[in-house]
Amino acid sequence: MEFVTLNNGLKCPVIGLGTFMISPADAQVSVREALKMGYRCIDTANAYVNERAVGRGIKESGVKREDIFLSTKIWASEYENENAVEATLERLGTDYVDLLYIHQPAGNWLAGYRQLEKAYREGKAKAIGISNFEGKYLDELQTKWEIVPQFMQAEAHPYFTQNALMQQLDKYGIRLMSWYPLGHGDKALLNEPIFANLGEKYGKTPAQIILRWHTQMGFVVIPGSKNVAHIKDNLDILTFRLSDAEMEEIEKLNKNVRYYTRTDEALAGFAAWQPVYEEA
Repeated sequence: MEFVTLNNGLKCPVIGLGTFMISPADAQVSVREALKMGYRCIDTANAYVNERAVGRGIKESGVKREDIFLSTKIWASEYENENAVEATLERLGTDYVDLLYIHQPAGNWLAGYRQLEKAYREGKAKAIGISNFEGKYLDELQTKWEIVPQFMQAEAHPYFTQNALMQQLDKYGIRLMSWYPLGHGDKALLNEPIFANLGEKYGKTPAQIILRWHTQMGFVVIPGSKNVAHIKDNLDILTFRLSDAEMEEIEKLNKNVRYYTRTDEALAGFAAWQPVYEEA
């Protein structure tokens, strides 16, 4: 495994398992099997409503909790709930997480960020982060934070390399954790000739080349899957390294085009929507 060092000295694996849009039953299996095969970073969220299943998968894996970098996200409707952090830890079956985010810049997100800072001071979160806080949201937050976050989670892939955002984050040593790392499964991206050519050179699939690109960009990448074979393939990216020239060629694919565009209407909905959590 390779690691990045965060601005508070904590180390995080460069690749982890994401659990977005994975059912509790599938998440439990995916987490268990991923940890058994060598993953040490797992990402979930209140909104994914699979935190209990993730906790079960961790326990079933036999991997020590202290060897796992576990991240989750507080949902917007929970920002003013003083019990949100404790409830999240209870669902995961742990007394701390390695990384705790606020998930969206919706509702009273500053109250949510204050909860993160409190959890960090109390040792309930070893690192804190912001998810989807790009542009004006990050501009505002950086005037109000008391503790600088360690992570930003945002969309990133070779069609959307987040160059402007990275210039902002680099000022504070904030790392990017990328979602939609394979362009939301866009065949146009996966079928770009450069990935086929590099795949042939290194004996890897186009998806593996793209995931390796993420890690060499300095991103932490969290592809999700309920297919155990795909989970194994996604981890098998650390046995080769793209050259500087190859990274520069991939950079030429950047279109500054994202697959998900946030709207004010969506943010209003996020603030109101209440997750229905899996029963204990």
